[in-house]
Amino acid sequence: MLPPLRPEVHTRLEQAVLDIFSHSDFHKANIRDVAKQAGVSFSTIYKHYGSKERLVFAFVDIWLGKLTDRIVDHLQGIENLKEKLRKVLWLQLDYYEKNPHLGRILFMTLPMATWMADETFQQKKMINLFLEVLKKGQVEGLLNPRVRAGVLLDVILGMVQRSFVMWIQRGQKGSLAAEANAIFELVWRGIIHPECPLNKI
Repeated sequence: MLPPLRPEVHTRLEQAVLDIFSHSDFHKANIRDVAKQAGVSFSTIYKHYGSKERLVFAFVDIWLGKLTDRIVDHLQGIENLKEKLRKVLWLQLDYYEKNPHLGRILFMTLPMATWMADETFQQKKMINLFLEVLKKGQVEGLLNPRVRAGVLLDVILGMVQRSFVMWIQRGQKGSLAAEANAIFELVWRGIIHPECPLNKI
């Protein structure tokens, strides 16, 4: 087994992956580009990751893991379902606003089919956390029970992705996270149980 990369080498690799794959066509960028920018030998990167895809996905997994941990931390003590979901939406928009290179990689430059074929795409910890909250909301009669919880999650994550992409397209004007409440109210109207009293408010 190879020894782990030194922290400073790992940090340089991380920045190089962010810079290169957030602004370059995924198929044109390569390990040699990363090696040159990071000041790390091609052979070192190849020995540890094996391919361009595994290199990128390894860092994507780390970055999304940090987002998941942040969500778990911020949800502590919030009992109200609506406020939990509002916080989750805000946390994602805020995270991508502060880490736009990651958002670009996830939503704009990374071929989805390529990522979907890798195990890191599943993000089980994050997705299971979301689904647990949504299923509980359905059981409690607050969220639409006529569709799978996964569909409700698709609505939320789809809005996050579209909001980020259009924020980039418009030149990153204003704060993306500042739009969270307005965006959430639209999402909430779409996922709430049609007969829930809260839907009349």
